[in-house]
Amino acid sequence: MQHRGCDVAHIGQPHWPWDGVVSDADQAVCRAAGYGRRSRFTGTAALLIVDMTYAFVGLRAPIHTSIAEYPNSCGEAAWDAVDAVRQLLDAARRAGAPVAYTVDVSATESSVDSVWRNKQQPALRRRADETEIVHEIRPLPGDIVVTKTRPSGFFGTDLLQQLRDRGVRTLVVCGGTTSGCVRATVVDAFSHGFNVAVALDGVFDRVVTSHAVNLFDLNAKYCDVLQQSDALGILTGRPAASPEIRPTQQSRK
Repeated sequence: MQHRGCDVAHIGQPHWPWDGVVSDADQAVCRAAGYGRRSRFTGTAALLIVDMTYAFVGLRAPIHTSIAEYPNSCGEAAWDAVDAVRQLLDAARRAGAPVAYTVDVSATESSVDSVWRNKQQPALRRRADETEIVHEIRPLPGDIVVTKTRPSGFFGTDLLQQLRDRGVRTLVVCGGTTSGCVRATVVDAFSHGFNVAVALDGVFDRVVTSHAVNLFDLNAKYCDVLQQSDALGILTGRPAASPEIRPTQQSRK
């Protein structure tokens, strides 16, 4: 499937999270430098769900309530994303698209605890269900599930080989957190030669500013940040339905 090229999202469109966070001047610089051109999505598409476990999703509650129980969690923002991911997952399954999940087990591995301890000591508290994928979007037999101990889903895992074995060329990425494991996974996917789309409604972060700025930067350099209808279209082979200008992919560093 092919999409028409376009520039970085126009300044002043409030449906992009970075509007009002990234300045008009900075957006103009990126456009002038040629960042954020629209990608072409071809070949087999897969849905990649990053770390949507109870550790990072937490309670369906305001974030301060959620982090009291799950210190790494994102609360209501994550649950909004769960609802969007469930739509993407249903579409992928109907279309027969491959589905892959990553599960962060870093805090359960004593060999890596010391790496995180100085930066995230409170987050090393564990609950029994923290590494479980949220039940509403749980894997089915035949799905790819990889465990990881670093932010990227590709680092130290066989995710790349499993995707290549299935002939995947395009990834629709969702999950959390935008500024952490999603970003690291998207950059590595780009580096491995995949066309990458990020489903805007399906990603979340505990910090609103980090979420907005990282989406802007990823969209400028490494992926297309897409509205839900366009992300669904990639998975089902339908052309983009939304007429508004959307985010994009590649450029030189």
